[in-house]
Amino acid sequence: MKIAKVIGNIWATRKEERLAGYKLLIVQPINILDGSRDRTPIVAADTIGAGMGETVIIVGGSSARSAAGDMSVPVDATVVGIVDDKEFDPGILEEKEAVKS
Repeated sequence: MKIAKVIGNIWATRKEERLAGYKLLIVQPINILDGSRDRTPIVAADTIGAGMGETVIIVGGSSARSAAGDMSVPVDATVVGIVDDKEFDPGILEEKEAVKS
């Protein structure tokens, strides 16, 4: 699973039959620790009703097809959750980095 920010929508009146009924979003993968951009934006099928500006959880590959409800749906990414909040302890990361050094 990855974290992303919804930055847009895609409308396609002509598309593969198995994509009918799926809302398509443009999502920008982000670094969960600092919110910075992580890679290029991608298109994800939305099965939960996410909106512009929301932080979402996305899955890829076979998990994306499974989350879309049909393993034959041609999707590479699917939104599976909307992030309400996050909490982590940066001190733990710093401790692990110190041990590696």
